[in-house]
Amino acid sequence: TETKAGTGFKAGVKDYRLTYYTPDYQVKDTDILAAFRMTPQPGVPAEEAGAAVAAESSTGTWTTVWTDGLTSLDRYKGRCYDIEPLGEDDQYIAYIAYPLDLFEEGSVTNLFTSIVGNVFGFKALRALRLEDLRIPPAYVKTFQGPPHGIQVERDKLNKYGRGLLGCTIKPKLGLSAKNYGRAVYECLRGGLDFTKDDENVNSQPFMRWRDRFLFTAEAIYKSQAETGEVKGHYLNGTAGTCEEMMERGQFAKDL
Repeated sequence: TETKAGTGFKAGVKDYRLTYYTPDYQVKDTDILAAFRMTPQPGVPAEEAGAAVAAESSTGTWTTVWTDGLTSLDRYKGRCYDIEPLGEDDQYIAYIAYPLDLFEEGSVTNLFTSIVGNVFGFKALRALRLEDLRIPPAYVKTFQGPPHGIQVERDKLNKYGRGLLGCTIKPKLGLSAKNYGRAVYECLRGGLDFTKDDENVNSQPFMRWRDRFLFTAEAIYKSQAETGEVKGHYLNGTAGTCEEMMERGQFAKDL
């Protein structure tokens, strides 16, 4: 039943399954569905454990609060709609449905903070693991993806009708900026379309980011002049702060 503001409030611990275990629920196409493998604590029924997972990863908490009456829990709550026992002792798959309105559009962080959050430290469970996740097209479409797809990459490199050939510079750590730039040049001069930084390459003592950017740019321009082709390199501009990343990005843009 829907919780209304006029409902009398009574504090105290309440069984989750009274509100969050709904075996008759018909899953909607827009629901985000999660399958959790769970092992309840001794004495905790599977239905209560599954409902607890649904509650703690959506609108519920360990006790009844008066602010429950200020919203429509039936609209926003997660629901444990099925529980499947497994062959192993005291292990079950709990199927949870979450309404789409619980999640910010285009936010992977919000999605996983909600579903894979503090519920994994819940005392009613001895073990919990997320086994599967169904994300509906209605939510997937809110993710715009990268600003440049493969067509833009081809346009920038002026390469069509074949695969693009590139590589990561190795060894990824330990090279000086000058030798790193030399490796980039040899790869591009030898026929590759692009090279890239490894994710480990940032601004270590043996190769500071500014030096790497400068020597890499020199390698690109030199290989382009000698081959008559457009060449590229993907620079890793990640850093410890947003401000530092912005500085590195602007520096690369100005090269």
